[in-house]
Amino acid sequence: MEKHYAVIGDPIEHSLSPIMHNAGYQALGVDAQYQRFQVQAGLLAKAVKGLQALGFSGWNVTLPHKESIIAYLDVLTPQAMRAGAVNTVKIHEGKLIGHNTDGDGFVRSVAEELKEFKGKKAVLLGSGGASKGIALALAEQGMNLHILNRTPGKAKDLAQVIQGQGGTATSGEFSPGEWLRDVDLLVQTTSVGLKREPFPFPLTGISAQALVVDIIFNPMETPFLKEAKKLGCRTQNGLGMLLYQGALAWEFWFDGQAPVEEMRQALKQRLLERMFYKE
Repeated sequence: MEKHYAVIGDPIEHSLSPIMHNAGYQALGVDAQYQRFQVQAGLLAKAVKGLQALGFSGWNVTLPHKESIIAYLDVLTPQAMRAGAVNTVKIHEGKLIGHNTDGDGFVRSVAEELKEFKGKKAVLLGSGGASKGIALALAEQGMNLHILNRTPGKAKDLAQVIQGQGGTATSGEFSPGEWLRDVDLLVQTTSVGLKREPFPFPLTGISAQALVVDIIFNPMETPFLKEAKKLGCRTQNGLGMLLYQGALAWEFWFDGQAPVEEMRQALKQRLLERMFYKE
């Protein structure tokens, strides 16, 4: 019997999740279909009931519902409780189980390049929802975090959350500084670069050993990443995080290994098409 999955959010029209998941279903011969639905904030409760009534087995959740959907769920996994947000829902024995794969998806995406996490220094630029999930996952891996935000108080709040969960974290202003010299992992989590605009400050002086990641994947190389590459750093865009959070959602739903390479190729092909046709 065909199973149904989806992603809900607002806006949603440019989500690549259907491309990734449907390619995975096709690769493994899974009888399933993945769709996307625009759900406005005030209609979330009705949407959850509707998905249940229509027999959906699970769905992904994106902005602006990652926190508000918790009120409609029966159980949260440790990852969801840790993040205070849900990006994946599974219906099991009539119960709605909320899960979060964002942070662990990011960790998996950088693991091969970084090799080792424990004791290394990660600097996060921005302290919004994406930054929180990544920060918590990196702290759990034993990294020392330094969080920078235009509003220093928000960076301090996130650092305190990390500290409260047994991690090591400090905070500061959104500006260059001595941290550039000894950073092992630099993660850009803000929206700067979506329109190919330059980053607000230079990365001059950054360690050439650093792995520099921008969680933006369209464009595939932001001005931030271009500068880091010119300075000798290894760079990575957000495609890996998108891929692995999706693969972990798959594994949560199906209790089996996701076809990661097939999902990766489908994402890359779609992004190349977007670049060619200038969507």
